[in-house]
Amino acid sequence: MINVFRKGWRPAAVLLLLFILWEMAVNLAEVPAWLLPPPTDIIQEAVLGWDGFRPHLQSTVLLSLWGFAIGTVIGLLTAVILHLLPFIRESIYPLLILSQNVPIIVLAPLLVVWFGFGILPKLIVITLVCFFPITVAALDGFRQTPAELRHYMLMAGAGRGQLFWKLELPYSLPSLFSGLKISATYSVMGAVISEWLGAKAGIGVYMTLASSSFRTDRVFVAILAIMLLSLLLFGGILLSERLLIKWKSRESGRK
Repeated sequence: MINVFRKGWRPAAVLLLLFILWEMAVNLAEVPAWLLPPPTDIIQEAVLGWDGFRPHLQSTVLLSLWGFAIGTVIGLLTAVILHLLPFIRESIYPLLILSQNVPIIVLAPLLVVWFGFGILPKLIVITLVCFFPITVAALDGFRQTPAELRHYMLMAGAGRGQLFWKLELPYSLPSLFSGLKISATYSVMGAVISEWLGAKAGIGVYMTLASSSFRTDRVFVAILAIMLLSLLLFGGILLSERLLIKWKSRESGRK
């Protein structure tokens, strides 16, 4: 914990300096508040408008967590299937890469046409942006298993299932958590994009209403909330990684 504070004060100081420069520049140049509000106005709006913003925040949090959980399960299952069945990997993996070239903002309206305005198309959007980093990271982790350990277990009579559960999966955890950290931040972005499609509540809805009424301070409140939510999810995954992969931390300490 002490190391976290030692490393964290530098970016916090830089961020505080940027806010101070932002405040001074806006006041000196007399920039209209509807064009670029100063940080003090944004903080004031965040405090005074908390009761109205809280339902939108709660909706986005729940949507992000559900979408992230579904994307994690699907991404991990896809990686396991592609790893254990090479002929399927050779057939499907290129298609997975091509699927990521379709802009999600273009695909989202089609999902509304196909599945309506309920929660299903929103979860599909978040799942689509979350599962691919997890799949790729897990596959890379499976391939990074030391060959000598694999040969040793095969010589000891280990079956394919034992080889996967006792060797390949544990060694893939560092790579898997890298994918989880990327997907955790993507889940918030996917939730906000999905809320633009016609949700009743959410940060995406809050941003749309604020933009249409030229409440730029509220737009920045939403942006800050998205950033903080992404950081919290990232921090949660990072903490889980440190708790579950203690052997990796010990190896790094020896180096």
